[in-house]
Amino acid sequence: MNALTTILLLFVSNVFMTFAWYGHLKLQSMNVFTDNTPLYLIILLSWLCALPEYACQIPANRIGFLGNGGTFSLIELKIIQEVISITVFTLFSIFIFKGQEFHWNHIMSFCCIIAAVYFAFLK
Repeated sequence: MNALTTILLLFVSNVFMTFAWYGHLKLQSMNVFTDNTPLYLIILLSWLCALPEYACQIPANRIGFLGNGGTFSLIELKIIQEVISITVFTLFSIFIFKGQEFHWNHIMSFCCIIAAVYFAFLK
């Protein structure tokens, strides 16, 4: 159950992280923000999106960490987070930023990350 809770919290965390990092670009393309919108305002709004990210990321790591009775080593937690991050980003770019193209090299890069997960969890 710890493993599932950890992965779910990491997934939610990465959704907020992706919106915090890239959502302003979509809002700019929708003319919510203009080129004249002050950067400090965009940063402040991104920080507000990042707050729930940390509210999920920190508990996920504490619950999932082997040293706290969890399932995963520190390295395994990081590998899981990176795979979730790229998965969420890929879905975000396909469904939110329509028109972003994926090429064979992007797919191969993703396969390399999956291979990294395999080797990280190899005992």
